[in-house]
Amino acid sequence: MSEQKNYSKRWYDRDPILKEALDLLRLSTDEQKEQAKDFMLKLQEDVAQDVIERIYEIITQYQGKGNRWYDNDPVMIKAVEMLRQADPKTQRIAALKLLLALEKGSAIE
Repeated sequence: MSEQKNYSKRWYDRDPILKEALDLLRLSTDEQKEQAKDFMLKLQEDVAQDVIERIYEIITQYQGKGNRWYDNDPVMIKAVEMLRQADPKTQRIAALKLLLALEKGSAIE
């Protein structure tokens, strides 16, 4: 039960599609994760420069030190943080694309 409590604190648990996409990404192959990182990093175009600077601070803070499934990969930290900082509509669209691609095992575009 305490494990469920910890998961309810994650930023992406508020949206069931976003939650499912990131949970599926966590369990995906390395190749799928690489494609997902590239896809999510494209969100930089939708995120303000000051937010991007904050993301680099987060990378420095958590890389290899955090308990999150993506904390050992600095590019994945950046990709997930990029997704987190995007507006809710962009998050949902990205989550749907991720979900569809990961479930089908196809390229993410």
